[in-house]
Amino acid sequence: MTIKGKVHKYGADVNTDVIIPARYLSLSEPADLARHCMEDIDAEFVKKVKPGDIIVATSNFGCGSSREHAPMAIKGAGVSCIIAKSFARIFYRNSMNIGLPILESEEAVERTQDGDTLEVDLATGKIKNLTRDLTFQAKPYPKFMLELISAGGLIEHTRQRLASKGA
Repeated sequence: MTIKGKVHKYGADVNTDVIIPARYLSLSEPADLARHCMEDIDAEFVKKVKPGDIIVATSNFGCGSSREHAPMAIKGAGVSCIIAKSFARIFYRNSMNIGLPILESEEAVERTQDGDTLEVDLATGKIKNLTRDLTFQAKPYPKFMLELISAGGLIEHTRQRLASKGA
């Protein structure tokens, strides 16, 4: 599974309150949440982001409250992947649950700038910065995680498995 997109770069400790502000937590549809994604940290984000784009951030991305709305808003905005030095554990789990791929790569974060174009191979963990002609290595996803991401998350993966077994 290969992803290619333009980078939107952020710093450390991007918390769930700036990813999707609490005032929008009554919304539950990804498209509705997407309209407010990142607005408290980057008011222009929803105007700039295009389907397939990639967020790159430094450390502790997704810290704060454990709201599932945060990765839903990001995925709903069209972001195909997030690369950071580290993620808050609950954000990592919530992202996997909805099928939003996230990768940890300190070197890729350090050597990637806002506006660069990246190509990410989730099966191998290779991250290519096409703008700067650099290649980085992140930990590849195991087969079952790739299946979960490809299905669109845990619920869709479970539905597909149950359907294939005639349940």
